[in-house]
Amino acid sequence: MPGKLIVVATPIGNLDDLSPRARGALSEADLIACEDTRHTGRMLSRLGLKTRLLSLHEHNERQRVPQLLKKLEEGLQVALVSDAGTPLLSDPGFVLVRATAAKAIPVEHIPGASAILTALVVSAVPPHPFTFLGFPPPRKTKRQKFFARFADLTHTLVFFESPHRIVVSLEDALESLGDRPTAVGRELTKLHEEVLRGHLSEIHSELANRPSLKGEFTVVIGPPDDSKG
Repeated sequence: MPGKLIVVATPIGNLDDLSPRARGALSEADLIACEDTRHTGRMLSRLGLKTRLLSLHEHNERQRVPQLLKKLEEGLQVALVSDAGTPLLSDPGFVLVRATAAKAIPVEHIPGASAILTALVVSAVPPHPFTFLGFPPPRKTKRQKFFARFADLTHTLVFFESPHRIVVSLEDALESLGDRPTAVGRELTKLHEEVLRGHLSEIHSELANRPSLKGEFTVVIGPPDDSKG
Protein backbone atom coordinates (compact mmCIF):
# COMPACT_ATOMS: atom_id res chain seq x y z
CA MET A 1 0.00 0.00 0.00
CA PRO A 2 1.28 3.49 -0.81
CA GLY A 3 1.90 5.96 1.93
CA LYS A 4 0.41 9.42 2.23
CA LEU A 5 1.56 12.97 1.65
CA ILE A 6 0.29 15.28 4.39
CA VAL A 7 0.52 19.01 3.73
CA VAL A 8 0.76 20.64 7.15
CA ALA A 9 0.18 24.33 7.84
CA THR A 10 2.55 25.66 10.50
CA PRO A 11 2.34 28.89 12.53
CA ILE A 12 3.22 32.18 10.84
CA GLY A 13 4.64 33.45 14.11
CA ASN A 14 3.03 32.26 17.31
CA LEU A 15 3.89 28.61 17.92
CA ASP A 16 0.72 28.20 20.00
CA ASP A 17 -1.24 28.36 16.73
CA LEU A 18 -0.04 24.88 15.77
CA SER A 19 -3.05 22.61 16.08
CA PRO A 20 -2.93 19.30 18.00
CA ARG A 21 -3.72 17.52 14.72
CA ALA A 22 -0.78 19.19 12.98
CA ARG A 23 1.53 18.34 15.84
CA GLY A 24 0.37 14.73 15.69
CA ALA A 25 1.03 14.55 11.96
CA LEU A 26 4.55 15.91 12.39
CA SER A 27 5.19 13.43 15.19
CA GLU A 28 3.86 10.41 13.27
CA ALA A 29 5.46 11.21 9.89
CA ASP A 30 8.35 9.07 8.73
CA LEU A 31 9.86 12.09 7.01
CA ILE A 32 9.22 15.84 6.91
CA ALA A 33 10.01 17.73 3.70
CA CYS A 34 10.70 21.34 4.60
CA GLU A 35 12.10 24.56 3.14
CA ASP A 36 14.87 25.02 5.69
CA THR A 37 15.88 22.08 7.87
CA ARG A 38 17.40 24.46 10.45
CA HIS A 39 14.19 26.47 10.79
CA THR A 40 11.92 23.42 10.98
CA GLY A 41 14.42 21.68 13.23
CA ARG A 42 14.18 24.49 15.76
CA MET A 43 10.38 24.28 15.69
CA LEU A 44 10.45 20.52 16.23
CA SER A 45 12.93 20.92 19.06
CA ARG A 46 10.61 23.36 20.83
CA LEU A 47 7.82 20.81 20.39
CA GLY A 48 9.98 17.98 21.68
CA LEU A 49 9.82 16.09 18.36
CA LYS A 50 12.58 14.28 16.48
CA THR A 51 11.28 13.47 13.01
CA ARG A 52 13.73 13.07 10.13
CA LEU A 53 13.98 16.15 7.87
CA LEU A 54 14.67 16.57 4.15
CA SER A 55 15.10 19.96 2.48
CA LEU A 56 12.57 20.87 -0.21
CA HIS A 57 12.86 24.43 -1.48
CA GLU A 58 12.38 26.38 -4.71
CA HIS A 59 15.83 25.45 -6.01
CA ASN A 60 15.65 21.68 -5.52
CA GLU A 61 11.97 20.71 -5.53
CA ARG A 62 11.97 19.09 -8.97
CA GLN A 63 15.09 17.11 -8.11
CA ARG A 64 13.60 15.94 -4.81
CA VAL A 65 10.25 14.78 -6.22
CA PRO A 66 11.42 11.35 -7.53
CA GLN A 67 13.07 10.61 -4.18
CA LEU A 68 9.95 11.55 -2.24
CA LEU A 69 7.65 9.67 -4.61
CA LYS A 70 9.74 6.54 -4.04
CA LYS A 71 9.35 6.93 -0.28
CA LEU A 72 5.59 7.36 -0.66
CA GLU A 73 5.33 4.33 -2.95
CA GLU A 74 7.19 2.31 -0.31
CA GLY A 75 4.42 3.16 2.16
CA LEU A 76 6.03 5.97 4.12
CA GLN A 77 4.07 8.89 5.48
CA VAL A 78 5.62 12.18 4.37
CA ALA A 79 4.70 15.54 5.88
CA LEU A 80 5.26 18.71 3.86
CA VAL A 81 5.77 22.05 5.62
CA SER A 82 7.04 25.50 4.69
CA ASP A 83 8.95 27.85 6.96
CA ALA A 84 5.68 29.47 8.02
CA GLY A 85 2.01 29.20 7.13
CA THR A 86 0.43 27.04 4.46
CA PRO A 87 2.71 25.34 1.90
CA LEU A 88 2.28 25.99 -1.85
CA LEU A 89 1.09 29.60 -1.35
CA SER A 90 4.25 31.44 -2.45
CA ASP A 91 6.11 28.49 -0.96
CA PRO A 92 7.37 25.18 -2.40
CA GLY A 93 5.15 22.13 -2.64
CA PHE A 94 2.98 22.38 -5.74
CA VAL A 95 5.28 20.27 -7.90
CA LEU A 96 5.34 17.54 -5.26
CA VAL A 97 1.57 17.62 -4.67
CA ARG A 98 0.86 17.45 -8.41
CA ALA A 99 3.27 14.53 -8.92
CA THR A 100 1.87 12.69 -5.89
CA ALA A 101 -1.73 13.09 -7.06
CA ALA A 102 -0.75 11.92 -10.55
CA LYS A 103 0.46 8.67 -8.98
CA ALA A 104 -2.90 8.27 -7.19
CA ILE A 105 -1.12 8.48 -3.84
CA PRO A 106 -3.31 10.09 -1.16
CA VAL A 107 -2.72 13.77 -0.42
CA GLU A 108 -4.14 15.24 2.78
CA HIS A 109 -4.09 18.79 4.06
CA ILE A 110 -4.09 19.77 7.71
CA PRO A 111 -5.26 23.40 7.68
CA GLY A 112 -3.92 26.11 9.90
CA ALA A 113 -2.29 29.51 9.81
CA SER A 114 -2.15 31.60 6.64
CA ALA A 115 -0.82 35.15 6.46
CA ILE A 116 -3.19 35.75 3.53
CA LEU A 117 -6.34 35.07 5.52
CA THR A 118 -5.01 36.68 8.70
CA ALA A 119 -4.28 39.90 6.83
CA LEU A 120 -7.68 39.87 5.13
CA VAL A 121 -9.51 39.42 8.42
CA VAL A 122 -7.81 42.34 10.18
CA SER A 123 -7.57 44.64 7.16
CA ALA A 124 -11.04 46.25 7.32
CA VAL A 125 -10.96 45.94 3.52
CA PRO A 126 -13.69 43.92 1.71
CA PRO A 127 -12.49 40.31 2.13
CA HIS A 128 -14.08 38.78 -0.95
CA PRO A 129 -13.70 38.32 -3.77
CA PHE A 130 -9.97 38.54 -3.41
CA THR A 131 -7.02 37.63 -5.59
CA PHE A 132 -3.71 36.49 -4.13
CA LEU A 133 -0.74 37.73 -6.16
CA GLY A 134 2.17 36.10 -4.36
CA PHE A 135 5.37 38.17 -4.39
CA PRO A 136 5.69 41.00 -6.95
CA PRO A 137 8.74 40.81 -9.25
CA PRO A 138 11.91 42.30 -7.74
CA ARG A 139 12.73 44.52 -10.73
CA LYS A 140 10.87 47.79 -11.14
CA THR A 141 9.85 47.49 -14.80
CA LYS A 142 8.45 43.99 -14.35
CA ARG A 143 6.81 45.02 -11.09
CA GLN A 144 5.02 47.95 -12.75
CA LYS A 145 3.72 45.65 -15.50
CA PHE A 146 2.73 43.12 -12.84
CA PHE A 147 0.49 45.58 -10.97
CA ALA A 148 -0.90 47.05 -14.20
CA ARG A 149 -2.29 43.60 -15.09
CA PHE A 150 -4.64 43.81 -12.11
CA ALA A 151 -5.67 47.46 -12.41
CA ASP A 152 -9.12 46.69 -13.87
CA LEU A 153 -9.86 43.72 -11.61
CA THR A 154 -12.63 44.54 -9.14
CA HIS A 155 -11.17 42.31 -6.44
CA THR A 156 -9.30 42.96 -3.24
CA LEU A 157 -5.63 42.22 -3.94
CA VAL A 158 -3.30 40.51 -1.49
CA PHE A 159 0.43 40.10 -1.87
CA PHE A 160 3.58 39.44 0.15
CA GLU A 161 6.64 41.66 0.20
CA SER A 162 10.04 41.80 1.87
CA PRO A 163 11.16 44.69 4.09
CA HIS A 164 13.72 45.62 1.43
CA ARG A 165 11.13 46.21 -1.29
CA ILE A 166 7.92 47.08 0.52
CA VAL A 167 8.24 50.85 -0.08
CA VAL A 168 9.01 50.61 -3.80
CA SER A 169 6.29 47.98 -4.29
CA LEU A 170 3.70 50.23 -2.64
CA GLU A 171 4.90 53.11 -4.82
CA ASP A 172 4.45 51.07 -8.00
CA ALA A 173 1.09 49.73 -6.82
CA LEU A 174 -0.09 53.28 -6.16
CA GLU A 175 0.94 54.34 -9.65
CA SER A 176 -0.80 51.39 -11.33
CA LEU A 177 -3.86 50.88 -9.12
CA GLY A 178 -4.65 54.33 -7.76
CA ASP A 179 -5.08 55.46 -4.16
CA ARG A 180 -7.23 52.67 -2.78
CA PRO A 181 -8.08 51.68 0.82
CA THR A 182 -5.20 49.53 1.99
CA ALA A 183 -3.92 47.60 4.98
CA VAL A 184 -0.39 46.38 5.55
CA GLY A 185 0.27 43.69 8.13
CA ARG A 186 3.78 43.34 9.54
CA GLU A 187 4.94 40.43 11.67
CA LEU A 188 1.41 39.04 11.92
CA THR A 189 0.76 36.95 15.09
CA LYS A 190 4.25 37.76 16.37
CA LEU A 191 5.28 39.85 19.37
CA HIS A 192 5.69 43.04 17.33
CA GLU A 193 2.61 42.61 15.13
CA GLU A 194 1.50 45.81 13.43
CA VAL A 195 -1.40 46.61 11.08
CA LEU A 196 -1.44 49.90 9.20
CA ARG A 197 -4.75 50.98 7.66
CA GLY A 198 -5.56 53.91 5.42
CA HIS A 199 -5.20 54.88 1.79
CA LEU A 200 -2.32 53.43 -0.17
CA SER A 201 -0.59 56.82 -0.42
CA GLU A 202 -0.77 57.30 3.35
CA ILE A 203 0.72 53.90 4.15
CA HIS A 204 3.43 54.35 1.53
CA SER A 205 4.37 57.67 3.09
CA GLU A 206 4.39 56.23 6.61
CA LEU A 207 6.71 53.35 5.71
CA ALA A 208 8.93 55.46 3.44
CA ASN A 209 9.64 57.82 6.34
CA ARG A 210 10.73 55.14 8.77
CA PRO A 211 14.49 54.87 9.32
CA SER A 212 14.40 51.09 8.96
CA LEU A 213 11.93 48.33 8.18
CA LYS A 214 11.99 44.79 9.50
CA GLY A 215 9.72 41.77 9.39
CA GLU A 216 7.43 40.06 6.91
CA PHE A 217 4.80 42.20 5.15
CA THR A 218 1.38 41.22 3.83
CA VAL A 219 -0.42 43.88 1.78
CA VAL A 220 -4.19 44.06 1.26
CA ILE A 221 -5.44 46.59 -1.31
CA GLY A 222 -9.17 47.14 -1.68
CA PRO A 223 -11.08 47.11 -4.99
CA PRO A 224 -11.43 50.26 -7.11
CA ASP A 225 -15.14 50.67 -6.36
CA ASP A 226 -14.47 50.67 -2.63
CA SER A 227 -11.90 53.46 -3.03
CA LYS A 228 -14.63 55.74 -4.32
CA GLY A 229 -16.69 55.41 -1.14
